[in-house]
Amino acid sequence: MAPKQDTPFRSADMSMVQLYVSNEIGREVVTALGELGLCQFRDLNEDVSAFQRTFTQEIRRLDNVERQLRYFHAQMEKAGISLRKLDLDTERLASPSTSEIDELAERSQKLEQRIFALNDSYETLKKREGDLTEWRWVLREAGSFFDRAHGNVEEIRASMDNDDAPLLQDIEQHHGAPEVERSFSGMNIGFVAGVITRERVAAFERILWRTLRGNLYMNQSEIPEPLIDPTNNESINKNVFVIFAHGKEILAKIRKISESMGAEVYSVDENSDLRRDQIHEVNNRLQDVQNVLRNTQATLEAELNQISQSLSAWMILIAKEKAVYSTLNLFSYDRARRTLIAEAWCPTNDMPLIRSTLQDVTNRAGLSVPSIINEIRTNKTPPTYLKTNKFTEGFQTIVNAYGTASYQEVNPAMPVFVTFPFLFAVMFGDFGHAIIMLSAALAMIYWEKSLKKVTFELFAMVFYGRYIALVMGVFSIFTGLIYNDVFSKSMTLFPSAWKYEKPDGWQPGQTIEARLNDDGYRYPFGLDWAWHNTENTLLFSNSYKMKMSIILGWAHMTYSLCFSFINARHFKKPIDIWGNFIPGMIFFQSIFGYLVVCIIYKWTVDWTNDDPNIGGQPPGLLNMLIYMFLQPGKLDIPLYKGQATVQIILLLLAFVQVPVLLFLKPFYLRWEHNRARAKGYRGIGETSRVSALDGDDENDGLVNGHGNSFDDDGEGVAMISQNINEEHEEFEFGEVMIHQVIHTIEFCLNCVSHTASYLRLWALSLAHQQLSIVLWDMTLGPTLKMSGALGVIMIVAGFYLWFFLTIAILVCMEGTSAMLHSLRLAWVESFSKFAEFAGWPFAPFSFNTLLEETEELKEFLG
Repeated sequence: MAPKQDTPFRSADMSMVQLYVSNEIGREVVTALGELGLCQFRDLNEDVSAFQRTFTQEIRRLDNVERQLRYFHAQMEKAGISLRKLDLDTERLASPSTSEIDELAERSQKLEQRIFALNDSYETLKKREGDLTEWRWVLREAGSFFDRAHGNVEEIRASMDNDDAPLLQDIEQHHGAPEVERSFSGMNIGFVAGVITRERVAAFERILWRTLRGNLYMNQSEIPEPLIDPTNNESINKNVFVIFAHGKEILAKIRKISESMGAEVYSVDENSDLRRDQIHEVNNRLQDVQNVLRNTQATLEAELNQISQSLSAWMILIAKEKAVYSTLNLFSYDRARRTLIAEAWCPTNDMPLIRSTLQDVTNRAGLSVPSIINEIRTNKTPPTYLKTNKFTEGFQTIVNAYGTASYQEVNPAMPVFVTFPFLFAVMFGDFGHAIIMLSAALAMIYWEKSLKKVTFELFAMVFYGRYIALVMGVFSIFTGLIYNDVFSKSMTLFPSAWKYEKPDGWQPGQTIEARLNDDGYRYPFGLDWAWHNTENTLLFSNSYKMKMSIILGWAHMTYSLCFSFINARHFKKPIDIWGNFIPGMIFFQSIFGYLVVCIIYKWTVDWTNDDPNIGGQPPGLLNMLIYMFLQPGKLDIPLYKGQATVQIILLLLAFVQVPVLLFLKPFYLRWEHNRARAKGYRGIGETSRVSALDGDDENDGLVNGHGNSFDDDGEGVAMISQNINEEHEEFEFGEVMIHQVIHTIEFCLNCVSHTASYLRLWALSLAHQQLSIVLWDMTLGPTLKMSGALGVIMIVAGFYLWFFLTIAILVCMEGTSAMLHSLRLAWVESFSKFAEFAGWPFAPFSFNTLLEETEELKEFLG
């Protein structure tokens, strides 16, 4: 019997399989399955810590390689070298062999050592360049000070011996003395010269003041160019200082204070000739260091440029390799047979593809021992796998955001493909706004490949839902034509069915009443444009859209209830049909189905007819529904003959369904359970065996005494049916009864609240229309009445203001609001009628998913 074809209507059929793979090709098998992305592996080593698993050593080695590659990337960013990103749409990476991975690890190790050595040498040279630059500035500023400074030696001596003398006085204030160099040597006065950060100068001066009691002279000047810190490439402003003091102990103390404040102290000769020699020597050394620094930087950049061409591919290969070994750590390893054993969920219809993939890997490896795949029969709940394409992916995502559908139940996304954009369009119905939305969606689809690379998060969300926006735009065009609304104005596509005739004695400002033409012509499509700008347009549109909302809500919830019938039939649960679906449907249709019939009937009656059986005052349906419950059989204004009797019958029919909803299913389940126990059936959960791997007996994996068998064609792929059972809870009547009571109360109350919830379709449609009218009247509308040059300017300005606010408010903000309300109607009002959302998602081991979901890898992909 051919397997059922997978459709979006239900999740795919899933199978639990066991894989028996030779240890020699375990990595190659997992790599091939990762490319397929069809197997979700179970962890068979839950009791084994991460450090004790078989392939932990390989993962550690790859972690080290990954660290080295991140180091290369950090150095590239530091050097401003751009990374060549990998475009997987045009470039495919072949799966590397183990020797190629080893070669990459070895090469990465060597490159790290080389880059580290070059980087360390570069930082050392940069530090040396900074020191020489500071020394040159110290020599220049100190020499300039010595050349400028003149003063009286005796005055200097007296001031240094006087405690009341100015403490941090600039020596440039003294005049009339011999050269300072000769005077200082005669007075046995020494000095300390160096460089300090500009922010610390004030604190440096205060410490010197308090420590030396003012027995010093200090001169300082700013270095005009900022100096570069080699450790973090930050620019730092520094000052050169020269401090004069008497005595070696004081000079030593000044040096210690300078070092403690982070200052660098440099030697400066007092003799001008020797100082010039120092400057010349420092300049020569600085030039040599800069030459070596440029060569080192060029070599480092050349290495990083070469690495940048392959770094993206290396990062992706290593990430895939790590994922492969992490998956292999989920396998059980039979050391005696050198065999890896795995359990996985996979789609049943893809089993032939998985088998052929395993066979191809075995053939390429040239092994005589084939890989074996066994299908296991289990009562464990499989994961939910719903296949999607570019069009359905967005719709499926917004459904999965609410919950994961139970395995094999009707996919809640199926009706959402149509109802979600249609309900949005009912609230957003404007032909002009819909054209803007449709154009944006078509543009995103047309330039799909280039826009996919945009990383702006808000735009990425809109781009992901481009096909949703496309369908919403198409439906909004339809509802805009139905409402006859385009930017708050009407379209005169067809002649109106209404005629305006001025009565005799009509005066300007008086109301003109319109009447339908007598030849039977009616507006062929949508709302007659004559209703726009009339005094009773809101009264008409409110009644029309409110009743339309009730009808759409009734239809939406009715088909949702029908899906519960389909689910019950599929899962072979007739009690859900008789105990939930049928009484629930009767209850719902007896009240709200009847209301919809009355709405449609009321629309079909000509209430202006003179026939006493038809004409007259039309009844209010809301009051009719209220009195149907509060005063059964009593009518304020009848809608049709025999209405009181019909309403009493429907009301009794609805009330009878409540005890059916409450008691039929729980008591039937208890009767069925007692009958099964009376016949002596063993409980399902009495076997404790969970997996074919349990136990050490050689017959593990055998069914009915038969071992693994190979196909006649030598493929080595066997199919063995094995039973995997899990514990089931004992039947508890009390829990079932409580659950059913809650379900009944929720269903009955929700029939009322959910129907009222659809009135949001009317409210948001009205709000959108009125906001559009207000925006037109406050921006572009008044400017169209102006003339002359001012009128032209105002029309242009008004148009841009109107267009910008239309996009920002009416399309973006109002569109988002309508989308959220439509989403709520799908999630709550529809899904609650049939979907359990008790499933768990199918998350296969897939390289594509790995690259899409790993944030660190996204920056390496184009």
